[in-house]
Amino acid sequence: MALSFCGIDNGTNAYSVEKGVLNNGCFVDALNLVPHVFLLFITFPILFIGWGSQSSKVQIHHNTWLHFPGHNLRWILTFSLLFVHVCEFAEGIVSNKMMETNHLHLFMPAFMGFIAATTSVVYYHNIETSNFPKLLLVLFIYWVLAFITKSIKLWKFAEYHVGPQHLRFCITALLVLLYGLLMAVEINVIRIRRYVFFANPQKVKPPEDLQDLGVRFLQPFVNLLSKATYWWMNPLIIGAHKRPIELKKIGKLPIAMRALTNYLRLKDAYEDQRTAEDPDRAPSIWRSMYRAFGRPILLSSTFRYLADLLGFAGPLCISGIVKYLKTDKDVATPDKIKETYFGVYFMSSTELLQNTSVLAVLLFLALVLQRTFLQASYYVTIETGINLRGALLAMIYNKILRLSTSNMSMGEMTLGQINNLVAIETNQLMWFLFLCPNLWAMPVQIVMGVILLYYLLGWSALVGASVIVLLAPVQYLIATKLADTQKSSLEHSTDRLKKTTEILKGIKLLKLYAWENIFCDSVEDTRGKELTSLKTFALYTSMSIFMNAAIPIAAVLATFVMHHFLDKTGPSPSEAFAALALFHILVTPLFLLSTVVRFAVKALVSVQKLGEFLQSDEIGDDSWRNGDMPLSFEAGKKHLGVTKAINRKQPMRYQMDNYEQPTRRQMRPTETEDVAVKVSNGFFTWGSNLSTLSDINIRIPTGQLTMIVGQVGCGKSSLLLAMLGEMQTIEGRVFWSKLPECEVAREENISKNRYSVAYATQKSWLLNATVEENITFGCHFSKQRYKAVIDACSLQPDIDLLPFGDQTEIGERGINLSGGQRQRICVARALYQNTNIVFLDDPFSALDIHLSDHLMQEGILKFLQDDKRTVVLVTHKLQYLIHADWIIAMKDGSVLREGTLKDIQTHDVELYDHWKTLMNRQDQELEKDIQQDSQTTLERKTLRRAFYSREAKNQMDDEDEEEEEEEEEDDNMSTTTNRRSKIPWRMCWCYMSSGGFFMVFLMVSSKLLKHSVIVAIDYWLALWTSSKTNQSAGAGTYASNGTRLADSASSNATLPTPGNPEAESDSYYLPVFIVLCAAGITLCLITSLTVEFLGLSAATNLHHNLLNKIIHAPIRFFDITPLGQILNRFSADTNIIDQHIPPTLESLTRSTLLCLSAIGVISSITPAFLIALVPLAVAFYFIQKYFRVASKDLQDLDDSTQLPLLCHFSETAEGLTTIRAFRHEARFKQRMLELTDTNNTAYLFLSAANRWLEVRTDYLGAVIVLTAAGASIWSFSYGLRSGGLVGLGLTYALTVTNYLNWVVRNLADLEVQMAAVKKVNSFLSTESENYEGSMDTSQVPENWPQDGEIKIQDLCVRYDPMLKPVLKHVNAYIEPGQKVGICGRTGSGKSSLSLAFFNMVDIFEGKIVIDGIDICKLPLQTLRSRLSIILQDPVLFSGSIRFNLDPERTCTDDRLWEALEIAQLKNMVKALPGGLDAVVTEGGENFSVGQRQLFCLARAFVRKSSILIMDEATASIDMATENILQKVVMTAFADRTVVTIAHRVHTILTADLVIVMKRGNILEYDKPETLLEQEDGMFASFVKADM
Repeated sequence: MALSFCGIDNGTNAYSVEKGVLNNGCFVDALNLVPHVFLLFITFPILFIGWGSQSSKVQIHHNTWLHFPGHNLRWILTFSLLFVHVCEFAEGIVSNKMMETNHLHLFMPAFMGFIAATTSVVYYHNIETSNFPKLLLVLFIYWVLAFITKSIKLWKFAEYHVGPQHLRFCITALLVLLYGLLMAVEINVIRIRRYVFFANPQKVKPPEDLQDLGVRFLQPFVNLLSKATYWWMNPLIIGAHKRPIELKKIGKLPIAMRALTNYLRLKDAYEDQRTAEDPDRAPSIWRSMYRAFGRPILLSSTFRYLADLLGFAGPLCISGIVKYLKTDKDVATPDKIKETYFGVYFMSSTELLQNTSVLAVLLFLALVLQRTFLQASYYVTIETGINLRGALLAMIYNKILRLSTSNMSMGEMTLGQINNLVAIETNQLMWFLFLCPNLWAMPVQIVMGVILLYYLLGWSALVGASVIVLLAPVQYLIATKLADTQKSSLEHSTDRLKKTTEILKGIKLLKLYAWENIFCDSVEDTRGKELTSLKTFALYTSMSIFMNAAIPIAAVLATFVMHHFLDKTGPSPSEAFAALALFHILVTPLFLLSTVVRFAVKALVSVQKLGEFLQSDEIGDDSWRNGDMPLSFEAGKKHLGVTKAINRKQPMRYQMDNYEQPTRRQMRPTETEDVAVKVSNGFFTWGSNLSTLSDINIRIPTGQLTMIVGQVGCGKSSLLLAMLGEMQTIEGRVFWSKLPECEVAREENISKNRYSVAYATQKSWLLNATVEENITFGCHFSKQRYKAVIDACSLQPDIDLLPFGDQTEIGERGINLSGGQRQRICVARALYQNTNIVFLDDPFSALDIHLSDHLMQEGILKFLQDDKRTVVLVTHKLQYLIHADWIIAMKDGSVLREGTLKDIQTHDVELYDHWKTLMNRQDQELEKDIQQDSQTTLERKTLRRAFYSREAKNQMDDEDEEEEEEEEEDDNMSTTTNRRSKIPWRMCWCYMSSGGFFMVFLMVSSKLLKHSVIVAIDYWLALWTSSKTNQSAGAGTYASNGTRLADSASSNATLPTPGNPEAESDSYYLPVFIVLCAAGITLCLITSLTVEFLGLSAATNLHHNLLNKIIHAPIRFFDITPLGQILNRFSADTNIIDQHIPPTLESLTRSTLLCLSAIGVISSITPAFLIALVPLAVAFYFIQKYFRVASKDLQDLDDSTQLPLLCHFSETAEGLTTIRAFRHEARFKQRMLELTDTNNTAYLFLSAANRWLEVRTDYLGAVIVLTAAGASIWSFSYGLRSGGLVGLGLTYALTVTNYLNWVVRNLADLEVQMAAVKKVNSFLSTESENYEGSMDTSQVPENWPQDGEIKIQDLCVRYDPMLKPVLKHVNAYIEPGQKVGICGRTGSGKSSLSLAFFNMVDIFEGKIVIDGIDICKLPLQTLRSRLSIILQDPVLFSGSIRFNLDPERTCTDDRLWEALEIAQLKNMVKALPGGLDAVVTEGGENFSVGQRQLFCLARAFVRKSSILIMDEATASIDMATENILQKVVMTAFADRTVVTIAHRVHTILTADLVIVMKRGNILEYDKPETLLEQEDGMFASFVKADM
């Protein structure tokens, strides 16, 4: 076959130029080659030299930086150019087939043009990254030349009357247009950058973001191709494989996406709506959202429309391919008149689209484009949603900082509501924004789909479509029901969590009283309710999944059955399969529509809540705080100073809300000298217009100590807040003074910030930060000052106990400190701040007497007064009044007296005497207090205990790392990478097996059956439609092997009527089709149910096992494992197992099976496809492997950055008054913006990674479609397959593109979710206590222990086989009915001994024999239920008093009342509503500590056991009650054995026997009288110290 450029057809001389050179078409085509060749010759050397030296480029990060003008337009034009070249090439090849010999000039220039266009864009990109614009001249010349040569060609065509009806004319015209536009772009670059023809070229700098190496999110800055395919993410995602992605790696956000930028945009849009004529009207949030973020949403919608329209190309191309596969064979019939000009053939515009290969390529291109547009649309909405969320969070935060305090305290705005706004409402709006383009894109998609269906199948299509549309409301109904059941299951799960928390907090008590099972059952009971609502949830979820799978089957069934009855011929394969593909397209929007509508409804509610919040009351203007300084130079200086400082340090941060207060105030300058704050004629309220404080006239002298005293609730704290401007002023004023003029100069040196007040609230407020950060609170750190403050507050001993000293995290998420410790930290914060005025609100309330004295002397009198700071102190401790320089006495919201102590002594004798009597009483308490082991030592002791047992674990979250280390010891690079990309199959198996094997078997088999039935339906359809085309007799039809039917007449002769074969075949095909469809629908129902219920039974079993394991674990387990960690298993992890794993599992199996069945179908139809499958499978494997690892890391980052953000919000809302008094709003806002940005960065990267994956898998899918189409066209041309089967294969190939990315994403999700199963599983391996014992319960006498005789023989005890023993060889004998006291220093093993009686610790040598039975042999339940103990810290459970005394419900009311009477509680309980059934709140918070301890005593009395053990039980009771108790114990337990572990020795002076312990050994053992006689004995020294 001869190849020649111009062709060598017979009878024409292709090379003749008689009519003029330009009239030879071949020459014109050759001319068109010149520019392309020119470009290739010039650019290749430049590119190679450039690439060779590219290594010299520094900072690869900035190779994205600069864009020449018209950058995006150039990329779009180049892509269009490439597309047109492809069309030109195709047209050339198809025309060439019409000729007798090969005419290279028909397609060669097009091919070269394609290569040149590709080169041009590569070349441009390299010039742009190296910023060398002079080289662009080459491109400019190329565009000009190409434009000229193409124009010549077009002009020649027009001369020869080749018009728009010919395809080649249209293509050439398009090319001329594109070259012209590209030329214009190039001229524009010259105009703006002036790199040539101008004297001074333009200097440019990269955008600010890219000068900052911290910005790693490059999406806005890379070129168009990289934007569309997320190419810039490659290093990040592939790198994640080697080492995990950390926060440093994702850097910070570009300026345009930061919360501050977006906040300002939204705020402007919001404030602009407040018009002058109607200032009170609430601005609409919707409108401001549209103004701020409308444009990107419109852009995204445009992308979405384009993608949806391109989506319909798929079905149409399939129908075309199937339809024209047959006609391709008749190509050789030259019945058409050849339209030739220039001696070559010109085809008409429609003809090209009848070529199957062209259609296959078109299908591929349409798919690639559609997917690119779709992902672009998703990305834009997600970015906008994230921006919106950042803006809303900043807006809410700003509002929180300005909320009036009365709102918070009067309960109009609870913390819960604010947390909901932050955690739920903003996310709802963000999600709505993600989904909102669907709202207007979907209706269009549905309408288009229905129109196309009608065009293919006529009326019957509308029946199918109406099935889909009618079932959509049902979907919506199910969706709303789902939301409701989720709510109810949430209520039950919070209830269950509350119960679990209580159990875990009181676990020691439950074990000692052998009540685990009762409480375990109550949790199981709540769990049962939760599971019932989860069952409904599972049912609705499976219904929703079932609808989604069954609707297309039902629609197809309805359509084809209708079609059969309406027009008797039945559809051709091309129509049938196009319709099938269309139904698949239609289902998605309808399924999503219900979700979108639901989100829209939620968003409306959220916006309403947000609007109400933003309109709520704000605190008044802060102008008063400025005192009365002359406006002139001071104010000016201040303004300048502030702005200068801020701008110099951070040029980027605008002050959010201009913090310089307006300087207005009214005050006569004369009295400013000695008064720091003055209130005149003040009436203040907390919002309800009843004044809380009335007629206040006070002054606070500068630099002196003012004390405010009065009864509880007389308005002392309110007075402080009123001075701080937190209360609403009804009338009167608060004046703040300034420093006198003469001190201005000095003031610059000291630079005390007069505009802030150090304030310590009554209810201590800590940040989630280290101890040091809590004290310095944003000030610069000065070691000396810090040390002084810590000593003044005597915090050093407490800090020494913490695991990391003052770098230990405290606060909600950190270590729990006791009340006194928290309060001292708050006071320390107020002392440390460098402010002129210090307000302390009752700082002594939670401190014992030693500490308060120390704090008063060292902290307030020394530290603060030496600094000449003005101190206002609210207190109840009247003995400190002697130190006060000025006293304000309050009563019932007004000032009773004001003056020095002397004034009051002379003028108000009555008040003074009253104070004196109170002081005496306080002094007595003081003496008592000294006798006790002070409260602080107790607090420190509990702290020490907490850490002593936790030494094994330094960090809270070590557990995960430990587990990983156990799995693989050798930790070199390769193993880590392996471990990170492995799918946790073991966990999946563990999950499945806890669901039960029958369910697993049912699920697997029904899934496989369902998918095979669905394939069978489509295969049957293919056979049915193909059979029709094969049988409809007549010329031009083929049997499936491609040979013409021998003789149509004869075939008609053998059959009586022409219509008969079809009728027969239909009666054969139709019923089978209906049966198959019905089977498919029922199987869909069965599978969706089995998966959900498999998940449910797994969840039930896992939770049940977890609860039983943990409740029966030894007490040591609870000492080592932090409570939060155990609770996490019950909350977050259980929630994941309950609700998230089943749908993920379902989705994963469904999409995997769909992909597999599709690939199977294609391969069975065209085996050639299998060859192409190998490289595709390899590509897919690597994509999913890299993505899963990166996605997991990014998801962790997103989760871990979300928590601090939410905590920061709730923290701020709690500490509002403190933050505002300190004037630290700006710092907190800055912190909030940083936290929001960090979280948004993680979220952005996560969604960009999802886009990265989807683009990759979608392109793979498109390649699969292309190869499937190519293979089927090829095999068809060899007569291997019927048209129907080709249609089937292509329809399946189209579905693969949709499901490939779901496979990977569900895999990644499942991997993250299986971590929850892993964590739960790690707890399931804990050892339980040995509950059985070697004796049978029946062998133990009913009334054992009757006498209460205890023998301790050679007892050795340890907490854990790994640890040292805490009791070493202890021997003792206690006679029945003896009262024994045990004392010793902290850590001497007293409490361990009490635990040994209950077999709570590991007794590894010796034994304890009670009434002749060795306790180690008894079943635990029996042993523990026969003894009783009173613990040091009182534990009450929520429920009724009756439940707390007797959870087993075995006792009569009289017995309970008797116990309460012994415990001195009878009268109090009688007074409560409900008596014994009165409510006890969580932790017994509605009773005082002393009362709680008494309840615990009563609980022990209810059990009539002959042995009672009291473990430091009277620590938190005042002296009087304690004395009563001692008497009661002596009388009520006269005949029983009582073992008292004492920390105040005088409680055991009356005992029959005293045991003194030291370091796990018995030191002294005798009657107390005998021991007291030994002067140098341990006991004697204890008693001395205690007296």
